[in-house]
Amino acid sequence: MTTPEDIMRIEQDIVLTLRNIYDPEIPVNVYDLGLIYEIDVEPGGEANIRMTLTAPNCPMADQLLEQIHEQVGKVKGVTSVNVTLTFDPPWDRSMMSEETLLDLGLM
Repeated sequence: MTTPEDIMRIEQDIVLTLRNIYDPEIPVNVYDLGLIYEIDVEPGGEANIRMTLTAPNCPMADQLLEQIHEQVGKVKGVTSVNVTLTFDPPWDRSMMSEETLLDLGLM
């Protein structure tokens, strides 16, 4: 049985994994870019990720979603991955971490 502590560890490991996946058009990882809206891990290890893209017509969307699905699926304790793409609310640069804004010279 998966404990609340296990779920918290899995969610932290998912964040670490997402920080190693970069938006192909912006040299920033998808987590610090603010594309990840929610990470929820069920007691059975099912990882549910709700995310967005910088633009609805992103030409790299399929590849990015495939990479997230594949890499998060490798996290210890994850049994399956569901990625839900949403554009509500739409992404804007205020969703980026402060560190990312500084790195990109936007702050």
